[in-house]
Amino acid sequence: MQQDRAGRAREPWPIVLENVSVTYPNGTQALKNVSLNIEPGEMVAVVGLSGSGKSTLIRTINGLAEPTAGRVSVGPYVINELKGRQLREARGQIGMIFQQFNLAERTDVYHNVLVGSFARNPWWRTLFDRPTEEDKELALHSLDSVGMLEKVWARAGALSGGQKQRVAIARALTQQPAVMLADEPVASLDPPTAHSVMADLMRINQEQGLTVLVNLHVIDLARQYTTRLIGLRQGELVYDGPTAEATDADFEQIYGRRVQPGDVVGKH
Repeated sequence: MQQDRAGRAREPWPIVLENVSVTYPNGTQALKNVSLNIEPGEMVAVVGLSGSGKSTLIRTINGLAEPTAGRVSVGPYVINELKGRQLREARGQIGMIFQQFNLAERTDVYHNVLVGSFARNPWWRTLFDRPTEEDKELALHSLDSVGMLEKVWARAGALSGGQKQRVAIARALTQQPAVMLADEPVASLDPPTAHSVMADLMRINQEQGLTVLVNLHVIDLARQYTTRLIGLRQGELVYDGPTAEATDADFEQIYGRRVQPGDVVGKH
């Protein structure tokens, strides 16, 4: 369980999908009648091949993809019923980490991380670069928590891929989210860095109690760093259970083929 800026305990949120389907305008059915109940504080991997619906699943949770059927609830919000200000308010409580980092490359690390505080502050603080003292402290604490405090004044574009992803995690932490989503956060990283970033996410889950949902395409990262495995294949839920109990045969069912060397990222 994490603390808010006033030191009050904040509970992590559950995520509930009820018979969710997503069909895109081109006719592609990305999700087919998916139902999930993710408990507060769980560390969950969503595994599947490219095109299995992993990214669409995450995007329905933060309102970036709208279900064509079903219901998506995150904490007190029914995400697919929200518009405008209410949707922005909900997203302010849902941290999001992307594969391509989404940092302002020409801006220093400190100001990239402060972006996480924008949703809860009045517009003039953002416009005139006037963060609160609490937000300044939180940004520095978030950087320290992922081992990036020494790079606080470095330009984001000068960082390595692993360093950029750690800054992206710190930015999401500065939101003080109740849920953390990560869409293929290690897909573009080398094996040692991928393990390091996943270890950061696992530690955040354990120390702060955040509900963490991470899309992965490799077996060993899911097994080592998450406690629950959700398998998607062609938009359908084909596996849901403890990661520790998932066998190679289960992964072959998820992938629809035999496990290949590329399905394992390798060691540190």
